[in-house]
Amino acid sequence: MSDELDAGDFSPWLTSMREALRGEHDSDVPCDGCTACCRSSQFVHIERTETDTLAHIPKQLLFPAPQQPDEVVMGYDERGHCPMLVDDRCSIYEHRPQACRTYDCRVLSAAGLTLEDEDKRAIAERVARWRFSYPTDADVRAQQEVRARAATLADRVPSVMARAVLAVRPAPTA
Repeated sequence: MSDELDAGDFSPWLTSMREALRGEHDSDVPCDGCTACCRSSQFVHIERTETDTLAHIPKQLLFPAPQQPDEVVMGYDERGHCPMLVDDRCSIYEHRPQACRTYDCRVLSAAGLTLEDEDKRAIAERVARWRFSYPTDADVRAQQEVRARAATLADRVPSVMARAVLAVRPAPTA
């Protein structure tokens, strides 16, 4: 398939993604101008401690996050686009929320999941193009573990994206 996208070697990607989810650094996603996540009717969760981010978002775009008192959410416009997406670019990129800094649609590919909602079609199309490499048996085993974990979460976690993120997080240790 000529429109495939190189997602990288699986194990190094997984290690880096886990570090990003722990807040150690931002995700390093080869978006190459893709703004599917910014155009897919997604609420962006922002912690109240993200004062720099909050200072760059008009207050009228922020709402209390349901059942999460330490967070607010930024909605989307009538087209389903992030209101900070201006001329197909993030107008607050240097000040974007942590949720945007860690967002990586490859988690869906890693977990073997896809988004079915019509307003998420652009993300689903992008995810379908990602291809991880598996240079070692450890890469293959790591992917199998992530997919198995995603499968075990299916009954308890209705959100596909949340299930994918939880599947790539390290398994809790006893």
